[in-house]
Amino acid sequence: MAKQSVDVLIEGGKATAAPPLGPALGPTGVNIGQVVAEINKKTADLKGMQVPVKVTVDSDTREFTIEIGTPPAAALIKKEAGIQKGAANPLTDKVADLAIEQVIKIAKTKEDSLLGADLKGKVREIVGTCQSMGVMVEGMDAQDALKAIAEGKFDSEILSGKTEISAEERKELEAEKKHLQEELEKRRTEFETQAKVILKQFDKDTKKARKAMQEAGIPQGIIDELAPEEKKEGAKK
Repeated sequence: MAKQSVDVLIEGGKATAAPPLGPALGPTGVNIGQVVAEINKKTADLKGMQVPVKVTVDSDTREFTIEIGTPPAAALIKKEAGIQKGAANPLTDKVADLAIEQVIKIAKTKEDSLLGADLKGKVREIVGTCQSMGVMVEGMDAQDALKAIAEGKFDSEILSGKTEISAEERKELEAEKKHLQEELEKRRTEFETQAKVILKQFDKDTKKARKAMQEAGIPQGIIDELAPEEKKEGAKK
């Protein structure tokens, strides 16, 4: 009884018979429409995320099984936080806040691929990823949240394994996210204004202006946007 396997990456809930899935399944003789429908059913809760999927087909009976992998931890964090991307500079910028229950939910979703010896260790791994994305946990910088977890502050929540938050808690997190984003926009506007003043001071001497902006602590992204680095003479176009 020979079996053929197809591994693809699809957007949750949006599998189709188009590439990469359809052409890969074609040679197996399986009913592609049924496979697509089953994948979309299994990944409906993962919309907007790239999900690894493995389809195994029995070459004789054309029966199939579907295994759904889990998206990267960063993708799950973005989904729970309701953000499109992490902070450009996670050391200074904070883009969202998660409840410990949401962190536990992500840790349990990813538990098979995390290294922690227990759920508490896995939760710490997820918080570590939050730290690299500028996502807070329980109103704290992720680094402080890691310390709080180590001190046992969230032991009861982790032991209970609770993964859901109330509508009121979600509303509060949304308000916090909005506040953080407003603060980021305000800081960006201030940095842009400062950068434009510096650019004018150096009479558009880009090289000197960029150095002055860096010394002033202006984010690199804004520097590159307002004073693009000059191409070296002879560089390929």
